Amino acid sequence: MASSDQHVLHPGAGVGSTGAGSLTHQLRILRVIAASEFKLKYTDSALGYVWSVIKPLALFSVLYVVFGRFFKLGVGFEDYPVYLLIGIVLWTFFVDASTLALTSIVARGSLLRRLVFPRLVVPISLTLTAGLTFCVNLIPLAGFLAWNKIGPRLEWFLLLPLALELCVFTLGVSIILATLFVRFRDVGQIWELGTQLAFYASPIILPVGYLPPWFQPIAFLNPFVQIMQDIRAVIIPDVRDITAADSLAGFGGRLTPIAIALATFLFSLYLFKRESPWFAERA
Repeated sequence: MASSDQHVLHPGAGVGSTGAGSLTHQLRILRVIAASEFKLKYTDSALGYVWSVIKPLALFSVLYVVFGRFFKLGVGFEDYPVYLLIGIVLWTFFVDASTLALTSIVARGSLLRRLVFPRLVVPISLTLTAGLTFCVNLIPLAGFLAWNKIGPRLEWFLLLPLALELCVFTLGVSIILATLFVRFRDVGQIWELGTQLAFYASPIILPVGYLPPWFQPIAFLNPFVQIMQDIRAVIIPDVRDITAADSLAGFGGRLTPIAIALATFLFSLYLFKRESPWFAERA
């Protein structure tokens, strides 16, 4: 039975030995795993996929009441609700993707020992699962933009390269976490604490101008912050907030965090390739 499964999931099985055939087969595996994980995530839930929308909107509602109304962060910032919701939706995707991928290799240890298939498919598929949830979350965001009379403009085409950068950086972080977790289980606790601290240390709730001047360039070395601020600047017309191009003007502007995002992804592939031969026995 194992040999039959092994044949089914072998990169080149059933499609010939060409590179295109192997790639097609791997993409098929990726699609199947990602779709299955997305369905299983809400299988026993009464509200099902609605939870994908409820969670970020509930977080947005609480934070907006506390920081927008009580602490008056939105004073003089007409589009602060949109600003906040964009940050929450992007952050939810980043955290969901990295958290799902974190335990992905270990959770599938028995599968890795029985079947032969590209190991990289596992963390990528979990990141793609979070991407499906992210697409669902874009629906209420689009409705919120329409409610605030913010419509598409030609500049919105700039969202495509920013979305690509976000995916590359998120995937890189996810692969690194999944790889390290196989050897060091404490990575899970560290990452949980790290994401909680980063949520409040990053300008997700606070406009960048509220951060100390000395800390602003440090914050923008995080590619997520650069991406989030650039997306806000593209979507919200006449937004008056600081971007990486402003804060890191003397250090290559937004090119610095972009280079960090790319370096993170390339390092993740190197680390994964180095550690993957021992996944089956350590998972």
